[in-house]
Amino acid sequence: MRASKTARFLMLPYLRYTRLMLQLSGMLIDRPVLSLRTGTQVGTALAPIINPNNLKVEGFWCKADRRRHLILVSQDIRDSLPQGFVVNDADALTEPGELVRLAPIVRLNFQLLGKAVETTSGHKLGKVSDYATDIDSMFIKRLYVAQPLYKNFSGSNLGVDRTQIVEITDRKIVINDIDAKVPANAHAVA
Repeated sequence: MRASKTARFLMLPYLRYTRLMLQLSGMLIDRPVLSLRTGTQVGTALAPIINPNNLKVEGFWCKADRRRHLILVSQDIRDSLPQGFVVNDADALTEPGELVRLAPIVRLNFQLLGKAVETTSGHKLGKVSDYATDIDSMFIKRLYVAQPLYKNFSGSNLGVDRTQIVEITDRKIVINDIDAKVPANAHAVA
């Protein structure tokens, strides 16, 4: 009896870690859509549909067998496994015309990758090269900005948290200044 409690206790951190896991954009595209009812693949999630007002992945453009492009709404995803997205059945894939509330976002065709990023003071940082999404809520939590080589000799990306974003337009994303100056005589908080 004691051994089973210990085993369960050891698994709790693992379970908490996997529930809070973020996935990069590459893990969201070209993923199989699996039916829980039939146990087979009913489609392929091709690209995310992103709401620019709150940076939420509202759904995915999907391709099903011998049919045109359909939409998988994120609320219909039961689970996200390494093998793909799990849905109840093929009825989770919907015609775009049937989704009235999602229609304005679908018409926007908002693309996050390649979008220019600059600060509120107008300093250009680079372009969005990737983003991390919380799979449970489908909110985009972090943006990764590729900076030009002359600005960043190491070639690494700049990570921007969603709380730093001030404005999102068709052409750019504006974030808070990252190099805020602190007076030399400022006291440290203990």
